[in-house]
Amino acid sequence: MAADLDRPVVRAGPITSWAVGGMPEVTSGSDLGQLAMEPLTSSGGLRPWDVVVVTHKVVSKAEGRVFSLTDYEPGPEALALAQELGQEPAMVEAVLRESRRVVRAESGVLITETEHGLVCANSGVDRSNVGGGDWITCLPLDPDGSAERLRQQWLPLAAGGPLGVLISDTFGRPFREGSVNIAIGVAGMPALSDYRGLHDPQGYELHASTIGTADEIASLGELLMGKVDGLPLAVVRGLTWSGREEGSAPLLRQPDRDIFRR
Repeated sequence: MAADLDRPVVRAGPITSWAVGGMPEVTSGSDLGQLAMEPLTSSGGLRPWDVVVVTHKVVSKAEGRVFSLTDYEPGPEALALAQELGQEPAMVEAVLRESRRVVRAESGVLITETEHGLVCANSGVDRSNVGGGDWITCLPLDPDGSAERLRQQWLPLAAGGPLGVLISDTFGRPFREGSVNIAIGVAGMPALSDYRGLHDPQGYELHASTIGTADEIASLGELLMGKVDGLPLAVVRGLTWSGREEGSAPLLRQPDRDIFRR
């Protein structure tokens, strides 16, 4: 069985990683890939098998996914939920417009499933690092497509690759305090490392070991970029991989396999 499996994402040598400084301000319509060329080069360049982690906030800004809450007229559902949760009606309306359905609404928290299939607080709608006031950012419409477009622009910097690009966002976790970065967009590499069918050093065949490698790399990126440091890109070096490139879809657990949504 193992011979038929794709190799997981693995460490090829020492792991080195760093945040990319010197990024100019990103606004609606900015060519993010081009803006990052010089900072990526001057911060250490790119090599084959590097992974670039990009916070979704600059992707959303460049793609015009920044809106004013004054543009949202709350409907009946938003008004009812806002009263129940003690939240701003226009903000709840913005969240509902970005969602496929409400998963849970209680204790002041609104958990939704986005049109991408992500289950998270407030559909990823966020007011931080966007200028304050009534301004919000929404997730990119197609994070995998955004990651692939950036990858194509940056491939020449990595001598033609392979090159991985991850679009990341910060999500809360069931049963655990503290948020972590996850990969909402994946390009150029597998999102999961599937060890099923492989054998451990004692010869035991693994049956349930599937690792969310893209999420682990995205979390490392957040440690480097920080939340308030104005560093929207990070590079992780020292990995290698082989396998199907299917974007971020393999990371999404289907509702019929999710005992908490069944």
